[in-house]
Amino acid sequence: MNYNIVPMDRSHLRGIADLERLCFTTPLTEVMLEQELYLDHASYLVAEDENGQVVGYAGLHVVLDEGYIDNVAVSPDYRRQGIARRLVEVFCRFGEERLAFLTLEVRASNKAAIALYDHLGFLPEGRRRGYYEKPREDAILMTRRFSHEGETASDSPEESPLV
Repeated sequence: MNYNIVPMDRSHLRGIADLERLCFTTPLTEVMLEQELYLDHASYLVAEDENGQVVGYAGLHVVLDEGYIDNVAVSPDYRRQGIARRLVEVFCRFGEERLAFLTLEVRASNKAAIALYDHLGFLPEGRRRGYYEKPREDAILMTRRFSHEGETASDSPEESPLV
């Protein structure tokens, strides 16, 4: 399957909201997603199929040199084709250049996602008891740390687009 990774824009909002409802028990709405477009510290990537349809997406919030990956979602019909991996890899490449670490939460029962994040260098660093609802479930906190040779503690990351 051919797909492209592109920055989220207004044309993606309905497709992402549909994907949210399909993948998550407490989905983000179109209004919530639209608000993310105007945040300087947020970046969302979309995987589009050859017809421009949303088949996956992922979000990142950056605070200073810390990256927080939000939802990563792929349409059930397009899973196991490397889409989630490619989305997260973009954020990892950005992190290698600009961040001290990337972190995320994942349902303790989501073994496929945990294996993906492990493969990408994320390590389990904690557990948030009862973090998820519908159903109530723990979250595993996973983090990937980056080292930047030649930097001192006073160095700060410059502004840089993710895509």
